[in-house]
Amino acid sequence: MGLLKGLLRARKLLLVISVPLLLLPLPMLHSSSEAACAYVLIVTAVYWVSEAVPLGAAALVPAFLYPFFGVLRSSEVAAEYFKNTTLLLVGVICVAAAVEKWNLHKRIALRMVIMAGAKPGMLLLCFMCCTTLLSMWLSNTSTTAMVMPIVEAVLQELVSAEEEQLVASSAGTEDAEPISLEVNNSQPSLELIFVSEDTSTTDSTSLMQNKNLNGVSTVTKPVKTAKHQSRKQPPSQEKPPVLSPGAKTQGVNRKYKSQHDQMICKGLSLSISYAATIGGLTTIIGTSTSLIFLEHFNNQYPAADVVNFGTWFLFSFPISLIMLVVSWFWMHWLFLGCNFKETCSLSKKNKTKREELSEKRIREEYEKLGAISYPEMVTGFFFILMTVLWFTREPGFVPGWDSFFEKKGYRTDATVSVFLGFLLFLIPAKKPCFGKKKDGPGEDKEPSLGMEPIITWKDFQKTMPWEIVILVGGGYALASGSKSSGLSTWIGHQMLTLSSLPPWAITLLACILVSIVTEFVSNPATITIFLPILCSLSETLHINPLYTLIPVTMCISFAVMLPVGNPPNAIVFSYGHCQIKDMVKAGLGVNIIGLVIVMVAINTWGVSLFHLDTFPAWAEVSNITDQA
Repeated sequence: MGLLKGLLRARKLLLVISVPLLLLPLPMLHSSSEAACAYVLIVTAVYWVSEAVPLGAAALVPAFLYPFFGVLRSSEVAAEYFKNTTLLLVGVICVAAAVEKWNLHKRIALRMVIMAGAKPGMLLLCFMCCTTLLSMWLSNTSTTAMVMPIVEAVLQELVSAEEEQLVASSAGTEDAEPISLEVNNSQPSLELIFVSEDTSTTDSTSLMQNKNLNGVSTVTKPVKTAKHQSRKQPPSQEKPPVLSPGAKTQGVNRKYKSQHDQMICKGLSLSISYAATIGGLTTIIGTSTSLIFLEHFNNQYPAADVVNFGTWFLFSFPISLIMLVVSWFWMHWLFLGCNFKETCSLSKKNKTKREELSEKRIREEYEKLGAISYPEMVTGFFFILMTVLWFTREPGFVPGWDSFFEKKGYRTDATVSVFLGFLLFLIPAKKPCFGKKKDGPGEDKEPSLGMEPIITWKDFQKTMPWEIVILVGGGYALASGSKSSGLSTWIGHQMLTLSSLPPWAITLLACILVSIVTEFVSNPATITIFLPILCSLSETLHINPLYTLIPVTMCISFAVMLPVGNPPNAIVFSYGHCQIKDMVKAGLGVNIIGLVIVMVAINTWGVSLFHLDTFPAWAEVSNITDQA
């Protein structure tokens, strides 16, 4: 029995050792570059799927096995680990770090909540729109970690407002205090959750490094650091307790005043994860999967100049917009029912006492932010400027600013992001005063900043997902080895049996396959494994590669049915409002909605945007096309 327990504890180590040894006959018996490359590919894929070692560490396997087996030179492999997309990510993370540091996301989120009011239906739509907007530019994990504390605080305000109303009606007065404050006054208040939000965001990024729930408990760290501050508030000013993510361990003791309250909590929590996924689809820098696709596509087809920030946005924005609306209807019907008139009314006459109290407290939290600060204005300006420069570099229908330079093709989206990110390290966070010193309402937010820049290198390091960078580089190395060794050509020949199927059926089958696999395997690992195979398949069957690659890239992001599907799911699940069956039921609907919309998009406006009805010259591959 003790031996069995020891083997179970060491199962990951045993897997790491046994897999290469068991597969070793493949390159030994078949002394060819294809067999050696297949050996490296299978070993790396098993490590990724099983997560026996960290994803980033597994991505380093090609760096030493390819030179050992003579597939690629060491210098050639090393060049694959730092590409143009890496620079694009570096620049984007600089802006994201500034947004998080100066709480611009909090101002945006609270403002949108104030605009929507406390009606459950409008609150659901508001938070989904806000999360989608933020997730276009920030990682899905960071967006979810930033928005969920605000959502949790709003939910507690709704519940506590009902308690106040009940107490007031029973006591015959309007100014009675909420009785729930005496039950657990050690919980952090809404204000303290906001103060510690940056810490929780940083800690929760560990979810990106290991696709399980072990990292979720780190979100509760700020609760302990802020506990002593809550005692300093006088009783009349205390806020209702905000449940920490650790509340999932107390699911049995969680009390909801009504079934309606419980459904509101479930719907709002799950909608944040789904909205973060939808927003990530919109921009090419929204998710790691789209970045991996972009760099792999540019490496595989260097002559193809069809996918950039603008063309991707033109294709994906309608998809995200339609998905957002349809998903909102689905979540509303599933958790709030079909009474849209009652839950979505904006009329002030129909507001209950509970909703009025909730809106009042949310407005108070927004007022605590004060006037917009100078760093927030600079960050917002750079945020908008980066987007405009991306769009106008090569719009397609008119000459962009890149045409003003004599040498063409030297500037990419990464050039813009790195330049603007570099400037954020230089611009002082304190507003410069020329001659006269001003004491404005927002000046107290910038005390003793001196010459500190908008972001420091420490801020950048806390936000930069280095593991994703290594993981992406490992995917590029695998793809490069598959191409140079001839393995991709061999795979293409084996797929000739699918030539009898129409292209739309092949794409649909590929999308369904990756949608299932990605529920259990990390999104970056899934797309890294499937991209070389789908490229070979498309070339063999004489299909425009984009017709298969773009839908598959999007469908890989639809890992929304299980907590282990992606880090946003794990973060939402950790708050304890929903169970596995709730995530499966709601996530299945969102998955089907996304699959249908993506398939409709790629066969309608995607055809005209990317010329998918023809096999392009840049996709011609020697021998494969002729033999097909």
